[in-house]
Amino acid sequence: MNFNKIRKVCRPFRIVVGLSLITTAVITGNPWFYLGFAPLIAGIADFCPLCTITKKCSI
Repeated sequence: MNFNKIRKVCRPFRIVVGLSLITTAVITGNPWFYLGFAPLIAGIADFCPLCTITKKCSI
């Protein structure tokens, strides 16, 4: 089974969460919210490193 691709339901969710965290970082100035780039890149690239490590995600 190939765990490199994330589920179709998770992909838009990760993109929205990433964009909202980055927007919060820009508005508040809190640099911790720039961690939103991680789910954004995972959603855009259609690759989840956690799925590869934990093998819990299914396609």
